[in-house]
Amino acid sequence: MTVIVGPNACGKSTLLRALGRILQPGEGTVALDGKAVHSYGSKEFAREVGFLAQSAIAPDAITVGDLVARGRFPHQGMFRQWSETDEQAVLKALESTGTLPLADREVADLSGGQRQRAWIAMVLAQETRVLLLDEPTTFLDLCHQIEILELCRELNQRHGTTVIAVLHDLNQAARYADQIIAMAEGRIVAHGRPEEVITSQTVEAIFGVHSRVMADPETGTPLIVPVAGPYSRRVGNSVPEEAGQGT
Repeated sequence: MTVIVGPNACGKSTLLRALGRILQPGEGTVALDGKAVHSYGSKEFAREVGFLAQSAIAPDAITVGDLVARGRFPHQGMFRQWSETDEQAVLKALESTGTLPLADREVADLSGGQRQRAWIAMVLAQETRVLLLDEPTTFLDLCHQIEILELCRELNQRHGTTVIAVLHDLNQAARYADQIIAMAEGRIVAHGRPEEVITSQTVEAIFGVHSRVMADPETGTPLIVPVAGPYSRRVGNSVPEEAGQGT
């Protein structure tokens, strides 16, 4: 599980959209299994990679159940119609996101957090081996944030799903990520394991925040505690060479 972090407008979502072939890079190639992502057919790629955008818009009057069922579209075809396999995939996605009780409600009538969980359920129903999630915890209360991140970790560890997510909460990123990519001003400035990337020097260089980094008493992962006092927002300062350049 890889988490992308960085200040607003640093290019996190742009990077994720390039990985999801929504944007085409001006230079270089994004490849999946050695094959350029833009050479895949639309349904073929959607069976491999699920993408959750920041601000998805649902069709008018669609229910949660129907929205989640749309995640099975890449698996349909002229000779393969809706089946029990599809039904079970939708049910599993609804249950795992806590949206089963909302299945008959219109998406437009939901709270922001409920709507976000419905979209996550739709992406999970695709049953892809790669998930690209742009701020999946947006609008969610703390309990549901943890549930979604625990679900992402379970998909990764138990089912082998590759998860690449953009998160704003650095402590959540440190707790759940195997690898962290830190960005500033459109470039990657640090990458590696959480303990390599989440340091007081890196946090100050990228976010302009003075902090102490200690071990989380629950998990042992890095825990950031901002230091009281005025902050000088010096985003883009050079990151120490030894900080977060792991493989």
